[in-house]
Amino acid sequence: MAGEPAPPGENQVSDQDLRPPLWIGHVVLETDRLEESARFMRTIGMRAVYQEPGVAIFELRGGTHLVLTEKSEIVLGDAPFDLMVEDLHATHQRFTSLGLAPSPIKAMSSVDHECFRVREPAGHLITFYSNHASGHPV
Repeated sequence: MAGEPAPPGENQVSDQDLRPPLWIGHVVLETDRLEESARFMRTIGMRAVYQEPGVAIFELRGGTHLVLTEKSEIVLGDAPFDLMVEDLHATHQRFTSLGLAPSPIKAMSSVDHECFRVREPAGHLITFYSNHASGHPV
């Protein structure tokens, strides 16, 4: 109920922990090329945490998990998520050297950051943004 303190152990934010109390737990991307998509996610820097036939799970900063699920037919287009990196230009250069063919970096007119896009093996376009965190603990 609103206004009542949370029961003990209920994910309370302490005075020392200034991060928001919520984060994205899981995002899902369907692929018809699980092995290739999984290799791609490892190549770009995701930490593999689990894989079995039909599914692969990767960990990102903050504990978010990307869940790749294998489907025989998928709808191509933009990935249902985007990613942020500390150094967009260094990441672009690394991806270029790995042969991932990133798009040119472009400035975003509405906010103060830049981005580029990369197509993963199943055909989804993933957008990579420069770090634009608020400056508060996240």
